[in-house]
Amino acid sequence: MATPRARSSSSQTAIRALFEASARARAVDLVAEALAGGRKLLLFGNGGSAADAQHLAAEFVGRFQRERRPLPAIALTTDTSALTAIANDYGYDQVFARQVRALGARGDVALAISTSGRSPSVLRAVEACRELGIETIGLTGGDGGTLAGLVDLCLRVSASTDAARIQETHILIGHVLCELVERRLFGGS
Repeated sequence: MATPRARSSSSQTAIRALFEASARARAVDLVAEALAGGRKLLLFGNGGSAADAQHLAAEFVGRFQRERRPLPAIALTTDTSALTAIANDYGYDQVFARQVRALGARGDVALAISTSGRSPSVLRAVEACRELGIETIGLTGGDGGTLAGLVDLCLRVSASTDAARIQETHILIGHVLCELVERRLFGGS
């Protein structure tokens, strides 16, 4: 029987970065304060990041670990009619930005997910958020790409440029965010 291998140093680095206290606390503050104030969370990304956006939105609207009131979170990746119409009429780089302008308002928070930090549709949506006064949290990897410099808070999996490892860490970050926001808003340890 093989002996369990120690976690690789890149995995350890990614997990350490994930739990950096100041970034974690600021992300929780941004989301919890918006939701407590009657605002909403907008989430978007492409490919696997689109699936992560939908997954995390469902955790907020449904529940994560406890019975509680639903929290307003919208994945901008789910309306195929809007996505295809916007892509056809305005170009794919506008698919999330147009939705942000339609659904977002000052005081909301956006979670922009891009493994490379270079996805034009995500970058245009963050620019739209800035125009509207929507605070932004970026989930990215590697060097953070352009996204790192555009968002108000960047949670970056810096130990990897491997999309699979970045996406696995992003869902862990998302679950930690859900858990801590639930604790903040509804109590518990």
